[in-house]
Amino acid sequence: MAGEGFIAHMIASLKANKRNRVSTFDKLKDFKYRKPSELHFPNKASAKELKNIRKKIKKENNLLFFKKVLTILFLLALCIYTIVFVES
Repeated sequence: MAGEGFIAHMIASLKANKRNRVSTFDKLKDFKYRKPSELHFPNKASAKELKNIRKKIKKENNLLFFKKVLTILFLLALCIYTIVFVES
């Protein structure tokens, strides 16, 4: 039969490439649960600095929001213009 040598080489290759596979359940059995650790931040900020940071972030977020709204309104106006004036 044709292909007998090919199949024999395939079987030999599969046998040679076998490895011991660890089950996921075995991994979970050996898993050691730890208590959650507290986050450590070496730098401390005062209350005044935190307020300044909060204000800065709010101002940046508002600016981004208005930019997005203006972009959407511009695109909407462009679409309406295209539909109304270019189609007719």
